[in-house]
Amino acid sequence: MSEYTQAFIDHLTRLAEKNADRGALAALRHSLAFPPGRYPKAYPYVERFVPPEWHAEDGRRLALYAVAGLWARHPSSRGASLAASFGELMRLRDNAPSIEQRFIALLGADAEGVMDHLRQAIGLLAAEGLGLDYARFLSDLQVWLSSSEAYAGHTDQLDRIRQRWARDFYRAQQGPAAPATETIDHTDLAQ
Repeated sequence: MSEYTQAFIDHLTRLAEKNADRGALAALRHSLAFPPGRYPKAYPYVERFVPPEWHAEDGRRLALYAVAGLWARHPSSRGASLAASFGELMRLRDNAPSIEQRFIALLGADAEGVMDHLRQAIGLLAAEGLGLDYARFLSDLQVWLSSSEAYAGHTDQLDRIRQRWARDFYRAQQGPAAPATETIDHTDLAQ
């Protein structure tokens, strides 16, 4: 994880800790009703992490807003990827086919549609109390939310992310448990 990513995740964590600004978390949660980076009340909490050379529709900027909103909705982190947590969710729900169908739809989503699927996925993980590795998630979303014209190799990189997510999902769905890692749950503080 880069220092930049760690600083952003640390910033989000501080927002969810005791005595934090609950208005910030409410603003970030509400930002999920808008396309990433288009809700002005979220700007004070995210824009400071956007370098000046990133334009408004830069996938890296959009990913910061997306992760901030999703974090505010479910501030529970652990060392499992989103896909591994979703696979664990499927196992916990007796391999419910609807979970797999949602995951496949998520994998097939493009940059314009992925946020709808992610909001639903994070909501399901929150209901089951399953956290995820938000730093890794941010890194993946920076690619996913970039346009294919953003840089050479974008399509190949996105395909590799989708394939890794599929492996994580099915391994966790079949395995005895997600990787044993520390879970930090800030859910009760963020409501």
